[in-house]
Amino acid sequence: MRKLIENYALIGDGETAALVGRDGSVDWLCWPRFDSDACLAALLGTDEHGSWRLAPIQSARVERRYQPDTLILETDFHTSDGAVRLTDFMPVGDGNSVLVRIVTGLRGSVRVRTVLNLRFDYGSLSPWLERHGKRALARTGPGLVVLHAPVVLSGDQQIIEAEFEVNEGDELSFELMYGASTEPAPDRIDAKRALTATQKYWREWVGQLKNPTPWPEAVRRSLITLKALIYRPSGGIVAAPTTSLPEAPAGEMNWDYRYAWLRDSTFTLSALLNAGFTEEAVAWRDWLLRAVAGDPDKMRIMYRIDGGRRLEEWTVAWLPGYRWSKPVRIGNAAAGQRQLDIYGEVMDTIHLAAQAGVERSNQERILEEAVVRHVETVWRKPDQGLWEARGEPRHYVYSKVMCWVAIDRFLDGRAKVADADPAMLSHMTDLRDCMHAEICQEGYDPGLGTFVDYYGGQELDASLLLLPLVGFLRIDDERIARTIAAIERDLVDEGLVRRWKARSPNPEGTFLACTCWLADCQALQGRREAAHETFERLLAVRNDLGLLAEEYNVPGRHLSGNFPQALSHLALIQTALSLSGPTLRRGRAADMGKAGDGGPCD
Repeated sequence: MRKLIENYALIGDGETAALVGRDGSVDWLCWPRFDSDACLAALLGTDEHGSWRLAPIQSARVERRYQPDTLILETDFHTSDGAVRLTDFMPVGDGNSVLVRIVTGLRGSVRVRTVLNLRFDYGSLSPWLERHGKRALARTGPGLVVLHAPVVLSGDQQIIEAEFEVNEGDELSFELMYGASTEPAPDRIDAKRALTATQKYWREWVGQLKNPTPWPEAVRRSLITLKALIYRPSGGIVAAPTTSLPEAPAGEMNWDYRYAWLRDSTFTLSALLNAGFTEEAVAWRDWLLRAVAGDPDKMRIMYRIDGGRRLEEWTVAWLPGYRWSKPVRIGNAAAGQRQLDIYGEVMDTIHLAAQAGVERSNQERILEEAVVRHVETVWRKPDQGLWEARGEPRHYVYSKVMCWVAIDRFLDGRAKVADADPAMLSHMTDLRDCMHAEICQEGYDPGLGTFVDYYGGQELDASLLLLPLVGFLRIDDERIARTIAAIERDLVDEGLVRRWKARSPNPEGTFLACTCWLADCQALQGRREAAHETFERLLAVRNDLGLLAEEYNVPGRHLSGNFPQALSHLALIQTALSLSGPTLRRGRAADMGKAGDGGPCD
């Protein structure tokens, strides 16, 4: 049986990432970028689809951890003959991307085996292999992968392998390096020096966090994870470094998350700014502005990490999928969907950055006006919603609310500009009031006493927890209070929040970011004890290294969905900091804590 998701650890260098299992096997690696073809794809198949195992030949008891405040993984293998430590990391730098694995003898004498099975094109292509003593080269198309080893390498035309003895005090370094097939093979690096530099990089970076919190370890680990998912050349952030890890057991909810979503933009900015990482926040804002350009009617819901727009979806027929869950998808067809909430996300991101003192650009002002003009023409259209439904478009309440957010944030920003056009401000104020009134009339069911997922529907959706958090209605508005209570009653499963009621015998897992949103709402209601309890429940489902997937399968007691998930860690950071003291919030502060004052809803 294949490993559960929580068995994996993340390592990365800011351009790509690898997943390392507890057994010492690297089962996922895309080179040279997060969204490139995988050359190790056993995560979605078998070892024959690409893996790199480095571990004792004997069975072993395993302990693992990250070195404190780093993305350097240590895995200790204890056998009957002794113990060895495997240290895995990827140096962050401007040279070739490198995966370093250092084997250190801790006790006794241990026989260790390494087996590297490179398979390009998501496990379908065997490379052209060459071995030269302690070096092996693998070429296919544009790519070149070089393994530098401390021992002589053997194997056949399919694999590269070696067996060797590790005694107490020994230290042996393996370096797997990526380069262009048309260039000379890269030379090996000084692994010890690279390790020291990598330790320094991560510790100095996360050391910028100064916010006091009862959960310092969880926040720091989530920040490091988030940083590892930022594509350094552009500032774009991948939703996850993986594709097709299923949201429901043996189902078809398998999506490619190796792209940057606009829906995550305000969550990203608020978490980074509140944690004090302004440089990364500004880089994300700048990535967003470059990606969306100045043409809102052509705005995509997601982009490649360099801002590219082409994400055509196809399926990998030769991969059996994670735990036999097919199809394996590459690309994401949802990129072309209409999702109206993205306009509110873009405007809210710009507004939040301005509140934090980030210098505004002329491009922002031009984009803002173009966005609100476009929102005026499209906000009454149905869409696919926050959750990217692939069925019939509907009038989703959260989508309408985020259209309202777009107009509201525009008005709040322009009210502070001396040369603002009074006629436009008056027109947009009327539009905002009209939108608010319609949403409250069509999106609220008086019989149920709650807001609903879409106009005419009668079901709850966890996205409704965001209505008070974005400032649409105040937290103690009776309609909001009833909606939160209904979500707690109907969508909470053992303390974790589902996006909606279970819809099949094998439903998807609880959605972890939604659990943080519930904690945020409980805190705003003054229910601090309940908020802490909800948040602690989220922390309890992290794996042993502090990593979260998108979802958690309560009956199966395991993580599910793509891993690690940026939105889950963003929500963790934001909720931990907001429960620990004053923070920058998405909604205007005056709208978030008190009852409504007889506005257009009434």
